[in-house]
Amino acid sequence: MSEQVLIYSRFPKSQMARIGERYDLLDTGGKTPSEVFSAAELKPIRALITAGSQPIPGRVLDTLPSLGAIVCFGTGYDGVDFSETTARGIAVGNSPGANADAVAEIAMGLMLASMRRLIIADRYVRSGGWAKGEPTVLTTMPPGIAGRKVGIYGLGEIGRKIASRCAAFDTEVGYFSRSRHDAPYAYFDTLDALAEWSDILFVAVRAGADTRHRIDASLLKKLGPQGTVINISRGSVIDQTALVAALQTKMIAGAGLDVYEKEPQAPDVLTGLDNVVLSPHIGGQTIEGLATMQDCVVQNLDAFFAGKPLPYPIG
Repeated sequence: MSEQVLIYSRFPKSQMARIGERYDLLDTGGKTPSEVFSAAELKPIRALITAGSQPIPGRVLDTLPSLGAIVCFGTGYDGVDFSETTARGIAVGNSPGANADAVAEIAMGLMLASMRRLIIADRYVRSGGWAKGEPTVLTTMPPGIAGRKVGIYGLGEIGRKIASRCAAFDTEVGYFSRSRHDAPYAYFDTLDALAEWSDILFVAVRAGADTRHRIDASLLKKLGPQGTVINISRGSVIDQTALVAALQTKMIAGAGLDVYEKEPQAPDVLTGLDNVVLSPHIGGQTIEGLATMQDCVVQNLDAFFAGKPLPYPIG
């Protein structure tokens, strides 16, 4: 009989199908485990799979007395309380860099769509405005990307891939990170200094208490009226209320977002703005990215159930 694994977060069934071929999956459908399964069913569970951003509070861990491993599907792990897992002797693993190419690609798409106003242009063609000779909706000429100054907040796997792709667009690239890296890009001592220098600011830093709302009104002001911000990291890093105000008042020129403070993002003021391009947290969702994340999840689970250290541990 295959080992049982709890699916703690809501995942499309297609993402778990391959893992389900190796393990007996108990799917909570995104609900609290005790809402779906009895205490007797949860007692023997030794491992669970979660989306890294979903909080796993101590009261949930209390219902899983045999839990020994938490495996994050993807690179993120901001929902894991490491004080709890350490105290309980629970190993935590993820899929480091598995979808970095995919996320960097969506970052490029958001930059192009935002700066070159592709959504507005698409709507102009579809509505028949172009064919009818109606005045263009692109009231001002957008700046090109070549020659722009691109700032990257966080130079991990994803940040590096964004940097190399931006360099191919003939841009100047700079970055701010917790530590200086051996990279051919300008390093800035503070995020504020990076924002003041940048025309385009990519957010590629991990979420955490130290990065929550780090992109706030004062920093957006430093980015300036010609500036664009692209977030493919976590919605918590940007103060979304401040971002909406900055977009409405043209404090910044535009934004491209794949992540939000609250997901899924409901239609609201943000979705009514023409100077922001939105996608539904699909950055890592490519065939190749999914397969690599599944590989990491399976390898972490296989090692754990074999009594070996996780090959992709966190911390």
